[in-house]
Amino acid sequence: MSAAPIAAVAVVVPVRDEEERLERCLCGVQTTLAALAGRVSVRVVIALDGSTDGSAQIAARWPFDRIELGGSGVGRARAAGVDAALAGLGAASRDRVWIANTDADSHVPRDWLTRQLELADDGWDAVLGTVRPDPLDLPPGLRGTALAEPARSGSPVYGANLGVRASSYELVGGFAPVREHEDARLVASLRAAGARVTSDYDLPVLTSGRSVGRAPGGYAGYLNRMAMLAAWPDEDPPIDEVCAATAST
Repeated sequence: MSAAPIAAVAVVVPVRDEEERLERCLCGVQTTLAALAGRVSVRVVIALDGSTDGSAQIAARWPFDRIELGGSGVGRARAAGVDAALAGLGAASRDRVWIANTDADSHVPRDWLTRQLELADDGWDAVLGTVRPDPLDLPPGLRGTALAEPARSGSPVYGANLGVRASSYELVGGFAPVREHEDARLVASLRAAGARVTSDYDLPVLTSGRSVGRAPGGYAGYLNRMAMLAAWPDEDPPIDEVCAATAST
């Protein structure tokens, strides 16, 4: 849709009770911003979505903007974070603003934003990155398996590693106000609108491999289903279990 060079970046991090992982997440964000070396204007927004633990206190220690919501779900949290970040960037032309999304339980690599901006400047409207679960969090049956490494096929969508041009984001109405799969819905809308979408499997984000997630149909649920299938010994698992696991990937 646009090949305008990026002049400003909005980074959005939704947070719901992530006191154990938030410090690591924000450290990664700060490091990837430093790698840009002042090339672009930046606004980081932490969207605290009804946290009842120490997440707000941790977020307050960092030089980023913060907004607070009442636990309305990740779709609304991401959308509110984007709105706040774009407002903070003022009159910057939307086709020159890049929205980089990650999660509070994730850690982005140093070259995360640098790589996304390279692809944006090549004319892509959205970049789908992959994730790698923290091996220390994985159930025993999945440690050392292919799931512990970044995906290399297909076109998965992870809100923890998703970048999009602001003009394209606004064209399709942004993140839907849903409690899960807001990332996949956004990308489906972008593709339907003719946006240029690419996948980058060489820049994974480390994310939680925990068994209890914030969204019922999210990544934790997927890992649980895979662990269940891996636990079946030498016989086929019940067909309904296989279908439930594969249909959700």
